[in-house]
Amino acid sequence: MELKEYLNINFPSLILKPSLYYQWDIGIHFELGNEIYQFTSEKDQINLNRFEQVYSQALSIFNDLFSLHDEIILVTNVYQYKTSKNRGQRIKVYDRYIKDKDLKFSLKQKTLPYVFGEEEDADEYSTSQFYLRCRKQDIRYTLLIKAACNEDFPLKPKLGKIAGSYYPDLFFVNITRNLIFFIYDDRGCEVIASDKESIRSTYEKYYHLVDENYRTEINRLFK
Repeated sequence: MELKEYLNINFPSLILKPSLYYQWDIGIHFELGNEIYQFTSEKDQINLNRFEQVYSQALSIFNDLFSLHDEIILVTNVYQYKTSKNRGQRIKVYDRYIKDKDLKFSLKQKTLPYVFGEEEDADEYSTSQFYLRCRKQDIRYTLLIKAACNEDFPLKPKLGKIAGSYYPDLFFVNITRNLIFFIYDDRGCEVIASDKESIRSTYEKYYHLVDENYRTEINRLFK
């Protein structure tokens, strides 16, 4: 099944872009880092203790949502100027973080309208969407999750950028459990699902990380 067909069946009208939580009725918004500031008090150096906590929290949530038996579609959105000479160029995410070289030949790519169509200069951009069907054990997921968290900071690992593009967005689509996991940066992550029961245990286990700004409505969902 192609990604578009899967989404149309299980998440109709959803656009794979940041702020999944706002697009879908069943979801959880988690806060990472427990309000520890990104920088130390001395010389504004990056607070590595915070990032170690962010990595640990994001990885724990991921492991709770994805088992070794689940089928996954690993999706990467790359946002570029339509006039970019590198438009559609293969992103290094799949070279760096997929273990099986042969599996990479199954990587697919589509050029889509810019997913942030509401922005003033949206007509100047397009979205190159790459996706690969795989399983958890095919992915160097610990490094990949760290790279997603490192978006705004000069830390390694990184997802890598194509010249003339913004930092890519990465989505883990669990087609066995019908849920989608997205880390937007070191501040937090989102999970949405077609059935709230598939993420109830994650809600209960990581309730202490549920973003306080959304806690009332999320609690109402899982009553």
